[in-house]
Amino acid sequence: MSDRISEVQSQALEAINNASDLNALQEVRNTYLSKKGLIPALMKEMKDLPKEEKPAFGQKVNVCKQEVSEALDKKQQELEVAATALKLEKEKIDITLPGDSIRIGTSHPLMLIQKEVEDLFLGMGYKIAEGPEVEQDYYNFELANIPQDHPARDMQDTFYIDPNTLLRTHTTAMQMRELEKAHGQTPIKLICPGKVYRRDDDDATHSHQFMQCEGLVVGEHVTLADLKGTLEFLANKMFGEGRQIRFRPSYFPFTEPSVEVDVSCPFCNGKGCNVCKGSGWIEILGAGMVHPHVLEMNGFDPDKCSGFAFGVGLERVAMLKYGINDIRNFYINDARFLKMFDRFD
Repeated sequence: MSDRISEVQSQALEAINNASDLNALQEVRNTYLSKKGLIPALMKEMKDLPKEEKPAFGQKVNVCKQEVSEALDKKQQELEVAATALKLEKEKIDITLPGDSIRIGTSHPLMLIQKEVEDLFLGMGYKIAEGPEVEQDYYNFELANIPQDHPARDMQDTFYIDPNTLLRTHTTAMQMRELEKAHGQTPIKLICPGKVYRRDDDDATHSHQFMQCEGLVVGEHVTLADLKGTLEFLANKMFGEGRQIRFRPSYFPFTEPSVEVDVSCPFCNGKGCNVCKGSGWIEILGAGMVHPHVLEMNGFDPDKCSGFAFGVGLERVAMLKYGINDIRNFYINDARFLKMFDRFD
């Protein structure tokens, strides 16, 4: 019977040694150590032995089982290490090879201009105001001194949702909300960047959706000279040092007096070129002193305080600054066009 135990043990150790992978080793484990395996089967043979031989037989079977188990565990460790090494070898990469080119997005040119303007005015102590693009007629027109029968409404062909709700036609609506929230308290210094909407036929210079950035200052002894100094500073920072500006009389319902603002052409330095059509000047924005009636409607005493406001189209600035000749380029999502501005990011 001892010979039978030694034979089973020798066969098991040889099978373990010959197992080439983990699956083969598991088959060996099942053959010899499972519930119906060869080594547990030896224990069943004890019932046929004389009583005095059973302890020695059982001890030998247990030693056999222990040695086979240890051999199996050792072999399993070796095969696992070999399998890991093989997997690493197959998955090995050459880190000296060039990697895949990853396309990284860039900031939109309008966002670049907006950020530049925001940083400029934040540095001068202004705050940035935000407001809804779906606006009430009251804030978009009424508080801006544009009542229902005012002819200026014809200047801003509007997308109406219902008689009292519309897509804002200018960011002046945000200014009106800020004036209302101030409850007559000064000083106020803010800019209002954002999208606006007007019913317009899209072409190279017009769009039904565009971006504005309006500024508002209200306080004591605010004058037209303060407005001019602010806009000169803006022109020099956006279009290069040495720019000059000029005011031309104009009309806006919410400012009085109102002006159109021109900047000396940055392309020819005011000498005249095809960009400025030989005039040496380029129109960039509208501005003026806040109308006393606007101040009064929003709870301010026009005898004690005054203010100025201005509004600039960000597309207009971007087109001049980057030499873009078609406003539609900003909205067609052409990756080739946007990629041109990664150097400005």
